[in-house]
Amino acid sequence: MSELYMMTAIITRDRTRDFAAFYDRQGVPVNFITLGYGTANHEILDYFGLDGTEKAVIFSIVTRKTWKKIKSGLEQEMRIDIPGTGVAFIIPLASIGGMRQLTFLTGNQPFEKGEESVLKDTKYELLVIIANQGYTEMIMDAARKMKAGGGTVIHAKGTGMESADKFLGVTLASEKEIIFIVVKKEQKNAIMGAIMEDAGLTTKAKSVIFSLPVTETAGMRLLQAYEEEAAAEDVPS
Repeated sequence: MSELYMMTAIITRDRTRDFAAFYDRQGVPVNFITLGYGTANHEILDYFGLDGTEKAVIFSIVTRKTWKKIKSGLEQEMRIDIPGTGVAFIIPLASIGGMRQLTFLTGNQPFEKGEESVLKDTKYELLVIIANQGYTEMIMDAARKMKAGGGTVIHAKGTGMESADKFLGVTLASEKEIIFIVVKKEQKNAIMGAIMEDAGLTTKAKSVIFSLPVTETAGMRLLQAYEEEAAAEDVPS
């Protein structure tokens, strides 16, 4: 799925509404917004023209064609290049769990599924699960059944959720939790399948899931140790 990307924008918090409205005009109505705080050292902040004030982080799914159009708009209309405004970047997606979820996340963006990404030889992938608030344990229980390790959770607010009725046939709340789980690539399909079955659109969690390729890792020995311990427990004594 080499033409789909997770677009991330880190901006000053007071520009959140402006950027959300800009994305909507560009045909990207579905966004997930969380709040953060700048913590980089002064040299990095100065380089990007940023400061340590409150930030907003906006996650969106875009095609390459949409990204090119938005990139131009970010520079010309939103003036993201002006010091203190923010930064934006894209990360290639490896897969999305289900065609309805794909249609919902991409909105009106034209897209034809092609070959898998050139990053197909990566050893790990990052699962990103977007769910209604309060159902993290339901999701993690499903993932652990397939030997997934721990996850990281952040709170976010979704925009464009009204389009879920059209694309998914369900109503989605705007208050969201986003769960990040790093898994081995060979485990990915089983874990995604378990989450979709136990915590998917037919459940109260209403989870939407996709994965991102992890090209390099550090500190993965704990995950490997967990997997080896879990495998040993499965061996009959």
